[in-house]
Amino acid sequence: MNLTFLRVGILVGSFFVTGTTIAQPSFSEIKKVSPRVSEASSRLEDSLKRQFQKQDLVWPPAEMYVRSFKYDRQLEVWVKNEPGQSFKLFKTYKVCQQSGTMGPKRIEGDYQVPEGFYYINEFNPNSAYHLSLGLNYPNASDKILADEYRPGSNIYIHGNCVSTGCIPITDVPMEELFIIAGSVKEKGYQEFIPVHVFPIKYNVAKSLEYLLSITKDNAMLAAFNKNIKMAFDYFEVNKKLPVIMVNQQGEYVYN
Repeated sequence: MNLTFLRVGILVGSFFVTGTTIAQPSFSEIKKVSPRVSEASSRLEDSLKRQFQKQDLVWPPAEMYVRSFKYDRQLEVWVKNEPGQSFKLFKTYKVCQQSGTMGPKRIEGDYQVPEGFYYINEFNPNSAYHLSLGLNYPNASDKILADEYRPGSNIYIHGNCVSTGCIPITDVPMEELFIIAGSVKEKGYQEFIPVHVFPIKYNVAKSLEYLLSITKDNAMLAAFNKNIKMAFDYFEVNKKLPVIMVNQQGEYVYN
């Protein structure tokens, strides 16, 4: 494997951030200008505080990590009470709609939900799908492996229950996720919130059986899954995120 990296950026949490990022308003500023977010915060913050307290978790958390499983239609929210601690599972939300099939997104209009390692790069309080959190697709790997001219864009976790490549979790769960993410950003320990998207939950026998059935005659998809599964395995053992980089072939490399 060639470990000469095409992109060397700033080490942030579990991955290297490369390129430019667009400045976003703070969560406090979003609440001031968005009645939708202000109303949701007033209605749900006390409930979130109680939910955190019931699980011996600190509100607001110092850091968070989101991982989603396409076939299992789940989105998990993991949090840390303090930087340096291990992640603890806060909540699992149902992904209510799924477009595309197993496998990564490779071209605009394929309706695929991306698979791989991303971070939240946008808080959108004015989404057509209630509220939404943008993902930095295409990432460094996608820019190598996806269509050079039409890789696709505008991938979000959002409310409502429709998907053409996004991850919808309906409105109230989306409000909770938006508030948690905004509160984490406001606390200031974590600038980039990681979001990992996997085809399946690899420790669920039924899900693994399904994945093996669709990759047995597809060497490229099998190799891709073997590559990203390493991040899942590492987190399951350590409840911490590996450092993830990308080599010249677009493969994820772990440190």
